[in-house]
Amino acid sequence: MLEKVEKLSAQQVTTSTLIKKAKKRKEILTIVGFIAPALIVYGVYVVYSIFMTFYYSMFDWSGIDKNLVFLGLDNYIKLFQDDIFWKSLGNNSLLVITSLLTQIPLGLIMALLLFSPIRGMRFFRSIYFMPFLMSTVAIGILFIFIYDGNFGLLNGLLGAIGLESLQQAWIGNEQTAIWAVIATVCWQFAPFYMILFRAAIVGIPEELYEAADIDGAKKWQRFKNITLPLLMPIIITSSILSIIGSLKYFDLIYVMTGGGPNNSTELMATYMYRQTFTNFNMGYGSTISFSMFMIALGVTVVILLGDKRRRGEE
Repeated sequence: MLEKVEKLSAQQVTTSTLIKKAKKRKEILTIVGFIAPALIVYGVYVVYSIFMTFYYSMFDWSGIDKNLVFLGLDNYIKLFQDDIFWKSLGNNSLLVITSLLTQIPLGLIMALLLFSPIRGMRFFRSIYFMPFLMSTVAIGILFIFIYDGNFGLLNGLLGAIGLESLQQAWIGNEQTAIWAVIATVCWQFAPFYMILFRAAIVGIPEELYEAADIDGAKKWQRFKNITLPLLMPIIITSSILSIIGSLKYFDLIYVMTGGGPNNSTELMATYMYRQTFTNFNMGYGSTISFSMFMIALGVTVVILLGDKRRRGEE
């Protein structure tokens, strides 16, 4: 009798185990079924494209005919000796630095202002976010007229306040063109970070501020010891987005200056576009594109490792 009970218990355990395994297998298949379309699209349009970009960078190819001449790493050697590429990389680096120093702080300041007890804040929220909603092409054309050397709004304002000596063709001057375009980029994207910071601030527990008020903390102390530390993850994320976006930026530069005058506003993306679709040098354009990817990947890894080390120290 005891043996029958033990056998029955063993069978029940085995059956229960099989049921659990079948249920778990079904859950896994369900999860795979849901994410498979996204993985396929990502694999085809991102992962596969990255490998094919590196593949084409090994050839001399116009992108039109079928004649691919294998060059090995010659395109990369040529890239390291290309003064225009280094100029474009320097402009991208300048865009990265100015974006980090302007877009993210401006976004944080605007997000904090949205919580100020000011009447009509909903109106200001719409005004703040409007630049990000506008088409990049429309923004580019708008600021071309603003920076116009003869009839531009900026020169008109300078003349109205008696600063005629500062009037110039802002995007026609090699010394000022890159700064004029960077200012436009920062004006467009600061609202994006405002929305990110506003969402993060809303998620901070109100009890922390109430406890700080009880302890007699001032507004600056509340910001320094509560708001800023709790916003650090979103600041890191925003920094990564800003850096990657600045390294691959293209559209506004292409609309406003096309990389000119005399390559003074050339970025890696605009140089890649010109080599690929204007000069029909697909191999060299792929080399520039793959180099952009490696630079963005390296910078992102460094930031993530630094953030991981910071968290470990805390």
